[in-house]
Amino acid sequence: MRNIYFPEEEVSGNDLYFVCSMIERIARQLKQPNKYVANTMGKEALAEKLSLANVLHSENPLAVTADWIETYRLRPGTFDVTLVDPRLVDHIPTPLQMGKVYMRLILSTLTGNEDFAEGILRVYNNPICSIIDNYNSSAYYEPSYVQTRSYWQGSFN
Repeated sequence: MRNIYFPEEEVSGNDLYFVCSMIERIARQLKQPNKYVANTMGKEALAEKLSLANVLHSENPLAVTADWIETYRLRPGTFDVTLVDPRLVDHIPTPLQMGKVYMRLILSTLTGNEDFAEGILRVYNNPICSIIDNYNSSAYYEPSYVQTRSYWQGSFN
């Protein structure tokens, strides 16, 4: 994907990782699914954030989170991904860990004519995300190739 502000520069996988991590951080703070954040921001805003990620990653993540929530008028919900059964889960993955999970899934399923912003929207709107985001299951820490195969199959079975 080309940087929309500097077309001679490519948006990197690290930039995608940053945006996915921020989506996760915001979704958790607002108690919303990741797809709510991605869909509310939309393709154009995601492309902008991907293009600015190499600068934004050095900002305070709490300030970036607050700015995105205000700018895109993101509202609180009731979906709390961190509510888990303590008998099944001894630790919840961090937003950075989940950002990496989603970055890898987007990169491994990206089609030839699709940019990262479109990949974000496609993956976060796929039903497989409800399985990955259920931390009572093992889907989020499965190897990337298993997640990719499951994405294409529509199930971890």
